[in-house]
Amino acid sequence: MPHFPANKTFHVATLGCKINQYESEAIAEAWRGKGFAEADDAAGAGVLLVNSCAVTGRAVSDLRALVRRLRLQNPAARIVVTGCAAQVLSAELSAMPEVDEVVPQDRKAALLSGPLFAPAPPAAAAVPRGFPPFRIGSFRRARAVVKVQDGCSHHCTYCIVPLTRGGSVSRDPAEAVDEMRRLLDAGYRELVLSGVNLRQYGADLPQPLDFWDLLARVEAELAPQWAGRARLRLSSVEPGQLGAKALDVLGASRLVAPHLHLSLQSGDAAVLRRMGRGHYRPEQVREFLTQLARFWPRLGLGADLLTGFPGETEEQFENSYAFCRELPLTYAHVFPYSPRPGTAASRLADPLPKAERTARAARLRGMIEAKKRAFQKELAAQPRLTVLVESADSGQGVCEFYAACRVESAPGVALRAGGLVRARPVEIAGGRIVCAALGEGAPA
Repeated sequence: MPHFPANKTFHVATLGCKINQYESEAIAEAWRGKGFAEADDAAGAGVLLVNSCAVTGRAVSDLRALVRRLRLQNPAARIVVTGCAAQVLSAELSAMPEVDEVVPQDRKAALLSGPLFAPAPPAAAAVPRGFPPFRIGSFRRARAVVKVQDGCSHHCTYCIVPLTRGGSVSRDPAEAVDEMRRLLDAGYRELVLSGVNLRQYGADLPQPLDFWDLLARVEAELAPQWAGRARLRLSSVEPGQLGAKALDVLGASRLVAPHLHLSLQSGDAAVLRRMGRGHYRPEQVREFLTQLARFWPRLGLGADLLTGFPGETEEQFENSYAFCRELPLTYAHVFPYSPRPGTAASRLADPLPKAERTARAARLRGMIEAKKRAFQKELAAQPRLTVLVESADSGQGVCEFYAACRVESAPGVALRAGGLVRARPVEIAGGRIVCAALGEGAPA
């Protein structure tokens, strides 16, 4: 059994999603609580923990490159790889000469006990899976992530997540609210409610509910104290969970920022069905956004999009392109299809050439980038934005619509990382909306 080196310091490198960021923070807090020191960089640490992602082939390539770079920076450290890639590529990662230990995602919670790693339990010792016991009291970024759901039971044909994280599990709503309250009390003014698939939240709880029930409870318990002083942001939501109940909760919310990020993937119904996402139609998104405009006449709107899925014809791509052009998108994460081992899509016929997948992604990104610039101009013409300051030194941050901003301090106004500041837009420069601060610590 490997032990922590005499140098009782560690450094955590995180790849991938907000859920990984949250879990890295929980592990780091647990290790600090056991007397281990966290190093600012890899060079002086005794243990280098790499929290990996496997959602695309590029993510796995980035992981290999990172591990090799860390070994060059610190030849004496123990390198431990955990996370989603460690779950599905354990043998491959173990074979890398730079790697000392591989801790699969389903054993990641064992790391909370400290950097002393136990062997995997025998299959006979398996217990029913519950929500992983990760907890945080702080966050290394200005916007704190709160994890409320993990895993996915849907099995989209292209997605490796059910293989890396297992089926959906939900966090007890009281625990989630308590953690949010602790973070707000600690000074965080923007929290991101995150999950792998928020549409599946709550079905496994003793008293079943859904994500909108959770959000309504958050509003009821936290808005009386924090409305106008802090805000919530939602991580990726499924088009299939956007209906009348979502409208009711969002329309009544005093905490949620006017911003949604959709796990859309495609704007063509036939492609969605082949992806295993036939539970919603593209038109539902447009209809929901039309209704949402009654409450949010202006909103930041992002989407995850996949191009070149096996069998995607030119006509189907054009349908998706036209649909995205109609939507009020303000940014998007666009990925060319990447076959993932063990998924149904990796066995489908008619794979498109990589060059065509990439070209379609580039074209879609170009159109959405133009929409982003137009939205920036619209926001720059507003009398006021509320900016979460991410860096006190540079004044960089994001406004309520999830647009990048830079706040210029005013006399007597000290910017605080993690603070909300009311600011007047002045110009667009360097890809950000430059704003003049209107007052220190101004409420949202």
